[in-house]
Amino acid sequence: MKREDQDFKLKQITPFASKIWLSSPTMHGDEIKYIIEAYESNWMSTVGKNINEVERLACEKIGCQYAVALSAGTAALHMAVRLAGVKPGDKVFCSDMTFDATVNPVVYEGGVPVFIDTEYDTWNMDPIALEKAFEIYPEVKVVVVAHLYGTPGKIDEIRAICQRHDAIIIEDAAESLGASYKGVQTGTFGHYNAISFNGNKIITGSSGGMLLTDDLEAANKVRKWSTQSRENAPWYQHEELGYNYRMSNVIAGVVRGQFPYLEGHIAQKKAIYEGYKSGFKDLPVTMNPFDAKHSKPNYWLSCLLIDEDAICKQVRGECEALYTSESGKSCPTEILEKLAQYNAEGRPIWKPMHMQPIYRMNGFVNREGDGRAKTNAYINGGVRGKDGKPLDVSMDIFHRGLCLPSDNKMTVEQQEAVIEIVRSCFE
Repeated sequence: MKREDQDFKLKQITPFASKIWLSSPTMHGDEIKYIIEAYESNWMSTVGKNINEVERLACEKIGCQYAVALSAGTAALHMAVRLAGVKPGDKVFCSDMTFDATVNPVVYEGGVPVFIDTEYDTWNMDPIALEKAFEIYPEVKVVVVAHLYGTPGKIDEIRAICQRHDAIIIEDAAESLGASYKGVQTGTFGHYNAISFNGNKIITGSSGGMLLTDDLEAANKVRKWSTQSRENAPWYQHEELGYNYRMSNVIAGVVRGQFPYLEGHIAQKKAIYEGYKSGFKDLPVTMNPFDAKHSKPNYWLSCLLIDEDAICKQVRGECEALYTSESGKSCPTEILEKLAQYNAEGRPIWKPMHMQPIYRMNGFVNREGDGRAKTNAYINGGVRGKDGKPLDVSMDIFHRGLCLPSDNKMTVEQQEAVIEIVRSCFE
């Protein structure tokens, strides 16, 4: 497109009257019915029919034997870490490119996260790096795997490695509810698994999450632990540490009303992803990838990755970023600022956990081994591996990537406007 044509199209776009969100809750009306049911029956508590039903619905949809409804996906991960037997000082391998809620539960139990670098094919845990990690830390017996932005990782390879090293998998499927790998739903591949119904997820209760497992004893332990570990006695008797983690019957009502619409939400998110992919086809960018042969993502968030030679100069500190605008090039900060000018929300890619100040002293393993002290966040791309690609893949994706407005209530016309706004950044 000629520059003057691009400028003309952009001038026709005015800031959105209502904000275009990254991903916001989508209500359908059934939710209020179950909330009222909880109210009128007076089950305004952490027990009730709604809780029983959402646990049943989760098992039915995902294909697990047992589901325990909890206050958050983070609570589910914490219970999973405890079930896995993590003790103070134990090292635990964790996905590097994820939200800190994946990792913090390890620390709740005194464990020490060791971060495993990302691969470019799905933006998830790199099996090669995981194998290297076991060479460095052969004592590790727990691996926490997340599926970024609703895209399943290389599950078969990761499971095979963990089996060889007799390690337990905890699957963080918080972002991937409804996604599948080889026809099997995420949330079933680990010994203990977690999903989330937080406010911007594919379906939401405003909050809430679940622990999923095929182990009845594990499910019963979590039911006990999540209700303050009360013993079977006529008074409150406690013999082990407990938590106030059970899901509210009111929140469960919202989730119950959402479950029938999961597939519809996925279809809407997929249409958004495909719309961006088509709209950006002649730009120096690619969309967040997935293994189309073996997996079906839930397309929770649509993301783009700017080509290496199309990145303008960009430096990020801990809380601020600076960039120099260049013709034909752009960077995540410039695009996000431009979107904000038009009242549209985007976000940087998850900042890798090994780059977070709180975890700066924790181990980090890439495909060639120990990744600490071998990259520099202030140098575009950092150092290269033997294959010529950036050695710190997580950092590279963070440096070049961003999450686009992916709200399933966004109209086609609004998405087309977002596409033009992004395109203008490369003029």
